[in-house]
Amino acid sequence: MTHPHYILLPVNPLFIVFSFAFAFLLNFLPWGSAMGVPDFVALVLVFWTIHQPRKVGIGVAFAMGLLMDVHDAIHLGENALAYTLLSFFAITIHRRVLWFAPLTQALHVFPLFLFVQSLQIAVRLIVAPDAHFPGWLYFAQSLVTTALWPIAGYLLLAPQRRAIDKDDTRPI
Repeated sequence: MTHPHYILLPVNPLFIVFSFAFAFLLNFLPWGSAMGVPDFVALVLVFWTIHQPRKVGIGVAFAMGLLMDVHDAIHLGENALAYTLLSFFAITIHRRVLWFAPLTQALHVFPLFLFVQSLQIAVRLIVAPDAHFPGWLYFAQSLVTTALWPIAGYLLLAPQRRAIDKDDTRPI
């Protein structure tokens, strides 16, 4: 038996802004050089690009990428390019992804996160020839970000869910 699809309330644009600000602040935490720390901005960006492609798109991705470039103090445009392409590919698959359950959705967005990390490391290796490949453990970030997808989906859709009441006369 499949789970029912509930009708969601319209998303509040201020909640989208708040979720991006909160994800940006989570990326500010002093993780150091720990491997496997998720990219919260990329996670929220993909989520809103898939669920609200008319409100969050490539322009928002570019702006968030520039903010992350300034925060990370890396080559200006590296994250902007990666997030822009991430948003483009998320928009490309957004209709298909929405048909699946959250765990299956995670399997669909995993290649997106892996692509972004591959692009970021490729840009670093091309721009700085003396840079070295950080190893395959570097891509653990994509796995952790993908593992957080169902949790992020539950939290970010929570304000849109309708209250469950027992009024059988209401059509919706």
